[in-house]
Amino acid sequence: MLDSAIDRSDPTPLHDQVAGQIRRAIAEDEAKPGERLPPARDLAAVMKVNTNTVLRAMRVLREEGLLEFRRGHGIRVTGTPQRSAVIARARDLVRFARLQGYQPEELITIIQGIR
Repeated sequence: MLDSAIDRSDPTPLHDQVAGQIRRAIAEDEAKPGERLPPARDLAAVMKVNTNTVLRAMRVLREEGLLEFRRGHGIRVTGTPQRSAVIARARDLVRFARLQGYQPEELITIIQGIR
């Protein structure tokens, strides 16, 4: 897993590249839901980046619903790329609705009314 090197000449931030590598590993079933990921320190050593870079990438993936952090249990894969995409779009919808003056409860009512 995650055997590709990070491209330091790429303008994409390092944590985004690391997150992309983990997303790819999940998408290609190298890391399946329920599996525990190696410690951030180990991933950082393999990818030749700082541990904080890996941790930042993992926090992004947690927000996307792909990873779960549990004290004493490590970091586990909890989602799929499809679930991650749905969560990202839902966040965009909530953000857009707020800009339009809608409260989350109103948005839930609107969504429930869609068939």
